[in-house]
Amino acid sequence: MRIGVLSLLALMFVAPALAQAPTPQEQRRIERIIARTPVIDGHNDLAWEVRDSFGGDLDRVDLAGDTRTLSPPLHTDFARLRAGGVGAQFWSVYVPASLKGLDATRAVYEQIDLMRRIIARYPRRLAFAETADDIVRIQRSGRIASMFGMEGGEAINNNLALLREFRRAGVLYMTLTHATTIDWVDSATDAPRHGGLSPFGEEVVREMNRIGMLVDLSHVSADAMRDALAVSSAPVIFSHSSAYAVTQHPRNVPDDVLALVRENGGVVMVNFNAPFVSEAMRLWSAARAGEERRQSALNPGDAAAAAAGLAAWSEANPAPRVTVDDVADHVEHIVRVAGVDHVGLGADYDGVTYLPEGMGGVDGYAVLLAELIRRGWRDGDIAKLTGGNLLRVLRAAERIAGAS
Repeated sequence: MRIGVLSLLALMFVAPALAQAPTPQEQRRIERIIARTPVIDGHNDLAWEVRDSFGGDLDRVDLAGDTRTLSPPLHTDFARLRAGGVGAQFWSVYVPASLKGLDATRAVYEQIDLMRRIIARYPRRLAFAETADDIVRIQRSGRIASMFGMEGGEAINNNLALLREFRRAGVLYMTLTHATTIDWVDSATDAPRHGGLSPFGEEVVREMNRIGMLVDLSHVSADAMRDALAVSSAPVIFSHSSAYAVTQHPRNVPDDVLALVRENGGVVMVNFNAPFVSEAMRLWSAARAGEERRQSALNPGDAAAAAAGLAAWSEANPAPRVTVDDVADHVEHIVRVAGVDHVGLGADYDGVTYLPEGMGGVDGYAVLLAELIRRGWRDGDIAKLTGGNLLRVLRAAERIAGAS
């Protein structure tokens, strides 16, 4: 999910010195766990960021270098992926709310092409995967398994044939919608029109089960979550969502839905976006967005004056601290309600502006794992979080599709 370009203000959340680094003993434990079960992250918006900020020009984005030096800086590069223990990544192929119909379809195919070119550019680092066996095989080869997750059902243009074509193109999950309610499903961040899923939306879920495409319920309304869980015969995922009971953001998952995920066998992959994991940050971010609109209204046609007004407000109203403790609280809440078999990681790197201290790039997973070790987590349960649960869900979806 792309919610804004990286700003100078975001740099305050990219400060590893402020987070407690793993001790040598913790680091050794993390390395043992990751060697057996590398991190499978549910959502990374690199494709859209390269397309939007760099015109899709891969010569301008060297993932083998330090992408923090780029303008704008990126959260993702190979050194940090390795430091974070990432062995498999769902690369988002994203549909912004402004694109409709076949324009949305085209944007997804362009990003699939972009990600395939990135994979081909680094054959010793990345390899395409679309099954659980592919993921395990590629991880064992020392490369990062690369999967496509389509963020936004607008791109199927109300057409199940296009849904099937996206699956043939390698799309392994589809987020039913993004920031807006569409013709067949309500969004968490828009006015509802269907009370969840429309009858066609239910057809979409059943067809996704049949063709082996994971149903992703991040971004949909709580009623749409409930409807999809009632319809789906395969485990669902939330590719990048956190717990509503901890942070009351509409993008997060309510407790009754977490209980349904347990019954369904699915997995909620925790988002690191600071306004999703900290209630104080959620309120500050909303206030800042309101002030940004106010400054635009006060300074029509004068972007510099509006920016100066917003900067003054930000100096007078500093953002609250967000730390790894906030993220770990979401992980543990999901475990309490849904169970340790139903939690994963979906950080939303390169798709958000604000991140917790010390977790400002794809090396941030190690900070979280160290915190969970301090909280008494066992190695086997950490392995479920890092990738074991997602592999189980994917294998279950493959069995159901194979039986259709």
